[in-house]
Amino acid sequence: MSSTSQKHRNFVSEPMGEKLVTELAGIGPVLGGRLNEAGFDKAYNVLGQFLLWDKNKELFVAWLHWICSATANDAENCYKALNAWCDSHL
Repeated sequence: MSSTSQKHRNFVSEPMGEKLVTELAGIGPVLGGRLNEAGFDKAYNVLGQFLLWDKNKELFVAWLHWICSATANDAENCYKALNAWCDSHL
């Protein structure tokens, strides 16, 4: 398995609950603020979009770039965390 951040491991290891969007790997305070402004304040809101795109990496990464100007690296880190979370919890 490739190296993942502590933030990624923490996110994947716990139930979704009421986690804030900034608890997603790749999403810090700046991107989190932009997502909040767009109506995505909880991690489960972003998970919903991820599932709406049928876990498609290209579509999700493009959406995250469009909605909050996430870099390709940040968007991919978020994608990986959500995908791993789904593998563990769904």
